[in-house]
Amino acid sequence: MTVPFVAVEGPIGVGKTSLAKEVATTFNYHLLKEIVDENPFLNKFYENIEEWSFQTEMFFLCNRYKQLTDIKKLRLAQKTSVVSDYHIFKNLIFAKRTLPPAEYEKYEEIYQILTKDMPVPNVVVYLYASVDTLMKRIAKRGREFEKMISREYMEQLVADYHTFTEHFEQLHPEIPVIRFNGDQLDFVKNPQDLQYVLKTIEDTLQQRSLQQ
Repeated sequence: MTVPFVAVEGPIGVGKTSLAKEVATTFNYHLLKEIVDENPFLNKFYENIEEWSFQTEMFFLCNRYKQLTDIKKLRLAQKTSVVSDYHIFKNLIFAKRTLPPAEYEKYEEIYQILTKDMPVPNVVVYLYASVDTLMKRIAKRGREFEKMISREYMEQLVADYHTFTEHFEQLHPEIPVIRFNGDQLDFVKNPQDLQYVLKTIEDTLQQRSLQQ
């Protein structure tokens, strides 16, 4: 099997970073965290999505491209296992929702060029939860720019994630997608839930290894 690369995905507030940190600590993986707070356009984006969406999405795309390029070098040079709290396909989820068709077409062309040679995860962990749960978690962590996220926006985002994840599975049947329901599992507060999630990820990676 190639060097393990686990990507954790799901909508805002579902617990991607928390789980990625646990995976990194438990399995001694390198932790790759997406840049969020450093995006200078986020506050403006949530104030006026139509006006600032292209700048916001391009900032995320360029930064994630740089991160994954560095990870590619690290895995090749040092055989280092990696867990990330995002998959770069999330760029298309947000861009598709926020950009007008003409801008999205340009954006997707750039995306395809930049991601053509990017490292592909061995396993994708998809975390999902109800909009009520996500809104409560977002409010609890208190990020200033997230206070402007509307329930309607979250409902659309949750639906988009489900649709895109199913599409991803169709395009990449060789990459296992593990689903965990955040309404039923609380891996942050419940150690038993955390152990269940970690064991499932470990077993999936081992099965993938046997198949290669």
